[in-house]
Amino acid sequence: MNRFPLWKNALIAVAVVAALLYTLPNFYGESPAVQVSSAKATLKVDAALMQRVEQTLNAAKIPFTGSVLDPNSMRVRFADTDTQLKAKDAVDRALNPDAANPSYVVALNLLPASPNWLSAIGALPMYLGLDLRGGVHFLLQVDMQAAITKRIESLAGDVRSQLREKAIRHGGVTREGQTLRVRFRDAQMRERARETLLANLTDLALAEREDGQDLLLVASLKPEAAKRTQDYAIRQNITTLHNRINELGVAEPVIQQQGADRVVVQLPGVQDTAKAKDILGRTASLEIRMLDEDKMRPEILAAAARGEVPFGTEYYVERNGQPVIVKKQVVLTGDRLTDAQPGFDQQTNEPAVNMRLDGPGARIFQEVTRENVGKRMAILLIEKGRGEVITAPVIKTEIPGGRVQISGRMTTTEANDVALLLRAGSLAAPMEIVEERTVGPSLGKENIEKGFNSTRWGFAAIVVFMSVYYVLFGVISSFALGVNLLMLVALLSLLQATLTLPGIAAIALTLGMAIDANVLINERIREEIRGGQSPQAAIAAGYERAWGTILDSNITSLVAGLALLIFGSGPVRGFAVVHVLGILTSMFSAVTVSRGIVNLVYGQRRRLARLSIGDTAWK
Repeated sequence: MNRFPLWKNALIAVAVVAALLYTLPNFYGESPAVQVSSAKATLKVDAALMQRVEQTLNAAKIPFTGSVLDPNSMRVRFADTDTQLKAKDAVDRALNPDAANPSYVVALNLLPASPNWLSAIGALPMYLGLDLRGGVHFLLQVDMQAAITKRIESLAGDVRSQLREKAIRHGGVTREGQTLRVRFRDAQMRERARETLLANLTDLALAEREDGQDLLLVASLKPEAAKRTQDYAIRQNITTLHNRINELGVAEPVIQQQGADRVVVQLPGVQDTAKAKDILGRTASLEIRMLDEDKMRPEILAAAARGEVPFGTEYYVERNGQPVIVKKQVVLTGDRLTDAQPGFDQQTNEPAVNMRLDGPGARIFQEVTRENVGKRMAILLIEKGRGEVITAPVIKTEIPGGRVQISGRMTTTEANDVALLLRAGSLAAPMEIVEERTVGPSLGKENIEKGFNSTRWGFAAIVVFMSVYYVLFGVISSFALGVNLLMLVALLSLLQATLTLPGIAAIALTLGMAIDANVLINERIREEIRGGQSPQAAIAAGYERAWGTILDSNITSLVAGLALLIFGSGPVRGFAVVHVLGILTSMFSAVTVSRGIVNLVYGQRRRLARLSIGDTAWK
């Protein structure tokens, strides 16, 4: 009657052992580390860089306890923070001889100190939030007026292009504030221009005015178009910030919109606040320009390398070391790019990058390629005022439709990298840090100790009460409660969830809710004994009849937790995650685990005269 089959006992044992294994990494703490990532789009972090860093540390006689290479960075562990600081200075000097133009980002970081065998099975510690781990909090203000101005400047090119296509003569397109002014000599041309622009540029509102002898057509963004531009600026900036923060290797950063024009950034575990500010403030933009092939003669290139650059051009060096002279005039910017994916040239089967441009960008690109067949154009990434040539392909033919293919002299890996760089985008509008808060590791450690102490003493109080009131069944319930806590921490670690102070509060709440199920079961067993049932029948009936009540109460709590999870944000969401997981683990531990132990204790006895469950412990 009260025996589990072997497979069910084995399942419970496996679940408990797995929970123990995935909980273990949280007890090893963290090691100070130095992280190296690329500061330039054309530089990669690879095994050669890792060897160079290790040689630098060995030459400086700085001991390290291990190193690891990730897809976007490499990290080196150290025994203490003093060694970590010395290593950062040594590596920074070796990799960045020109401090004004660094090639790599060298930042302080923290890495899990758990053994490699745990990491090999995917057992990693749960992430700790800013309030527990320490770190930095930024509030960034997005310059929405600059975003609208940038959009207006982009539309100025579209206006010129439309008027040129329709052969409409005008006296120039100028921007004044957040409006565009187009001058005409006669009303007929102005009317033709108005009809053309209304038909093709639906984001613009047009008004007719006069300025002396000139007739003006004043264009401004419609309110709904301005709102779309501002929303896009926020979304694009958040995406770009995610890409930037990846360089710091921050686990579970919080990047979210606050209000209409602000972005909150929380970076748990970041020790180098200055480096974090530097990376957040970085801006990058993509530009397509033409090469000045008339000035690509060896003597001019040699002079340009010495700083004697021809007027109206700039000197760059491609990734393969080939020097090029690029015109300053920008043909297209990254704002016109909608997608970039790696692929293969169907004719030569060489690796290639397939780009897609928006409507205005497609028209501009078609005109440029039609006029420059056989010439080379350069795709540049401009960052911190410095440009780098990603690639400089030859224009083979006119390219209509906005679908562009870049091919030639690329490997499959390089094609993937170029596509990623093109998709990464840039900040759609400037941002300014308006608030900065730093939470020190010591304060985070104090918060952890207080939170864990409250959970520890709460757990101890529950164990004492249950053991006194329900005797052996109380001890079994307490053990099941411990398994519940173990499984909850294991799940948080396995899912790589972020634990915050509200999360610790949810753990304490989960303990109280979990033991409630065992109280229901124990009281039901007492009632069955009072009603004349035998001990074995009382155990079976107690678990079976209490299950409906336990299920109902937990489902209602689960619905409330899911509502918090769906509609909440920040600390509320952190509380909800732990709350929901705690309900699921408590239902398993309170019913299945506790009954498994009860079955092992009492299930083998055919004649059972007494249950150790308090004041009705005998038949």
